[in-house]
Amino acid sequence: MSLLPPPDPGAVCTARERIRGYAVVTPLLNFPVPDERTGGRILIKVECLQRTGTFKFRGAFNRLSMIPEAERAKGVVACSSGNHAQGVAEAARLLGMAATIVMPVDAPALKMERTAASGAKIVHYDREKDDREAIAHDIEARTRATFIHPYDDPGVIAGQGTVGLEIADQSAAMGLEPEAVLVSCSSGGLTAGIALGREETLPKAAIHPVEPEDFDDYTRSLEAGERLSNTASSGSVCDALMASSPGKINFEINKRRGARGLTVSDKEVLAAVAYSVRELKLVAEPGGAAALAALLSGRIEAKGRTIAVVLSGGNIETSMLARALG
Repeated sequence: MSLLPPPDPGAVCTARERIRGYAVVTPLLNFPVPDERTGGRILIKVECLQRTGTFKFRGAFNRLSMIPEAERAKGVVACSSGNHAQGVAEAARLLGMAATIVMPVDAPALKMERTAASGAKIVHYDREKDDREAIAHDIEARTRATFIHPYDDPGVIAGQGTVGLEIADQSAAMGLEPEAVLVSCSSGGLTAGIALGREETLPKAAIHPVEPEDFDDYTRSLEAGERLSNTASSGSVCDALMASSPGKINFEINKRRGARGLTVSDKEVLAAVAYSVRELKLVAEPGGAAALAALLSGRIEAKGRTIAVVLSGGNIETSMLARALG
């Protein structure tokens, strides 16, 4: 576990300064088509246009930038199914650091290729048999590298929170104030970051993490008031949203701020991927389109309301895109 202090809104503001000039300030777009379909004012935060194709770069670059210069030569180690892997690998490349990433053998080939292209060493594991964090911590002990947790590190959470700051700034520039923010959710790092990022700028906006229906640990945990787990470790098209349970740090943040989970089916997610391409002309991966799926499938009332939806990633393989469009 990180020795950094828990993140707060101030840490998110500091993170914005650290990542400035490296992370993309992605657009917040309003399209007529989803407005007409839902009867609301829908604002799409296009994180699929972020560096490495997802919001993950924000948290990775912020966290790596916090490593003291004297420690950087030892490198970093992380575990990820693909998007955190790419974010850490690219941040390490930009900062001149070595990176080792523990990735499942069934991770999308595109994500593994791009992780390697940024110069990272990949160590594979089996989702069903192996403990990825144990493998990563073993590497950490042997190399003395800094472990970069994918969702439960204060520096990572603060970096992801810059998405929330940008939503607040960009919606205000439109003369709008979102009443709710929908966020695709695995273990809750992005959701918690946005909750912090909007705390002082959009205090009335409800936060809704969105999960695949068979991996709904966050939704169930928020309802129960304690962290619960999933029994399955694979089986959804949302390869980026199959964490076993909520993170400790981010769960406390989301629970205190009244986040309420929503779930969607794989069929609804694939429909959202196709909708994004056909109607918005934006490419989203299944895990990045879960929040959009919740909106389109009516999991939240949008009529007469302003709703922000984070399209959080776009690293989709051609076979999955063809499946969605088919």
